[in-house]
Amino acid sequence: MTGTSHVIPKSGARIILVRHGQPDIALSPRTSHHGFAGYIDDYEAAGLDPQSLPPRELADLVSELQSVFTSGRPRAHQSAAALAPHAKLVADPLFAEAPLAAPPIPLLKMSAPKWAVVSRILWHAGFHPGIENYRRARKRAAQAADILMEEVKGGGTTALVAHGYFNAILGRVLRRRGFVREGSHRARYWNTVVYEWP
Repeated sequence: MTGTSHVIPKSGARIILVRHGQPDIALSPRTSHHGFAGYIDDYEAAGLDPQSLPPRELADLVSELQSVFTSGRPRAHQSAAALAPHAKLVADPLFAEAPLAAPPIPLLKMSAPKWAVVSRILWHAGFHPGIENYRRARKRAAQAADILMEEVKGGGTTALVAHGYFNAILGRVLRRRGFVREGSHRARYWNTVVYEWP
């Protein structure tokens, strides 16, 4: 249900949520929990892999936009620049990924993606040492939705190139506010989901 405190866009307004392209980092190293802690930092610092190009249909989708939002993290900012080189990039840390922390599980080695799944499950269960918890991430997603809805209040289209899990949290906020979703949030690079105001 749309709250009265939120902007109500005109019919046809669209918000396009895009996950960044593939980062320029090894994607599946096998490591311990100590190694995964370092991997989280390296992943955050990584830029876009030069070989990871945005799909043509996605580039066409945003080709007429004058500006594109991004979190400002290297992999997201460079992805936005590759996707929409004609557009002004509006970076805001509000759109950053929901964080992860390495769980202290000794004597275990797994691939980085498996560590990420375990870490995300534990994050939802309350493991968030020194990082943002789920409640705060949802609050941040609501603030992000406010920004994007303000941008499309006249019935236009905007795009955010950010991060997979935060995009999914943000998408749930948009659906609760009345947007209709086209596509699914998936753990793949350049994944795109469109939210339209009916």
